[in-house]
Amino acid sequence: MTEATTATPAPDALADVLADAPFARLVATDDGDALAAAGLLARALRAVGTPFQVRVSTDPVPGDADDGVSVTVGAARGPHAIPGAGRPASTDAFAVSRALGVKPDPVVALAGVVAAGSVPGTDGSGDALDAAEASERVRRRPGVAIPTADLADGVAASTLVRTPYSGDPESARAALAELGLPAALDDDAHRRLASLVAVDVADADGGSARAASAVERALRPYAADGPFETVGGYADVLEALAREAPGTGVALALDPEPSDDLRTAALDAWRSHGLAAHRALNAATTGRYDGCVVVRVDLAGSDPDEDGAAARDAAAVLPTVARLARDFRSPEPVAVAVDETAGRLAAAAVEPLGLGDACRSVATEFDGDGWGTAERGGLAVGAGGEGGGTETDGDITGALAALREAL
Repeated sequence: MTEATTATPAPDALADVLADAPFARLVATDDGDALAAAGLLARALRAVGTPFQVRVSTDPVPGDADDGVSVTVGAARGPHAIPGAGRPASTDAFAVSRALGVKPDPVVALAGVVAAGSVPGTDGSGDALDAAEASERVRRRPGVAIPTADLADGVAASTLVRTPYSGDPESARAALAELGLPAALDDDAHRRLASLVAVDVADADGGSARAASAVERALRPYAADGPFETVGGYADVLEALAREAPGTGVALALDPEPSDDLRTAALDAWRSHGLAAHRALNAATTGRYDGCVVVRVDLAGSDPDEDGAAARDAAAVLPTVARLARDFRSPEPVAVAVDETAGRLAAAAVEPLGLGDACRSVATEFDGDGWGTAERGGLAVGAGGEGGGTETDGDITGALAALREAL
């Protein structure tokens, strides 16, 4: 199935469809922008009294709509979709919610915008930023976009940046200790923190020229009136949850006032996800090819448990490893993260290159599964982590070669 099967609807048109729907099924791609957008739509449907269901999928396919309306979020599929191509899906979901007569949460919308790799106020998100600032829900300040008040915790696990101490909270704590920051951070302290992170990203071993620009979206964040310290930190949590704990992610996106337990669960999943991704990249072996960089990691390990938990870890974390490699390590336009033991790979591109379609095409040659969007994709072949072994290694190695050829 290809990615260009429907056009982006006008917000009023989709709002009219949803307003008359007896039931709505929302299926979102597994990324923070689509998760935020689905949350906005679901909240709007709840407000107007329309029953709904929300789920997250690596490769969403519209469900049976005999008894209602199906909306795909983050992919251009089916008669009703918010593709998230060209601009964040969250901006369109914000507009659809308004067209339904609902006042959407601008902080959730802006978190989706940042998760999409955009900047609040651009790519159609001006209305959401205006609403957030008018209601004093956000404030621009110096510093770094993290979800927690604990700076070392936030910087070490954040996937918006990649520093020498990413993945290592104790090293992050030692680096911050040298700054002598006050307990109550003022703007000057936040500037010193931002300067440290920016310099350490730029000077990191193996860093790419793209790293200096990639780190910009984590600097000068919007402090937020919400469940997390900053809009960018909220975005990082949503991005992690979309893959690591989608059920928790849906609950978070739906809840205007998340409980302490839900917030704690979300942060725990975000932290373990971010640390795992950075540690995998720290230990990766890297190869450069024409058009792409390949980082080989071992997330699954040699002895996954009986329920395949190790393989699930690889499925969740590999896309983040690929994105980090693309933004901070790759001099090429595409980065591919490969876990041979799990029989999986994930790819991320700087520009839309039809990665999802390329992964689907390659997967059919290797009796596997492929998925993705124009800018990111993944595939699983062979045993898929159920025991590993040379057969699986050979399959994913061959699939990688075929994908490189396709690109």
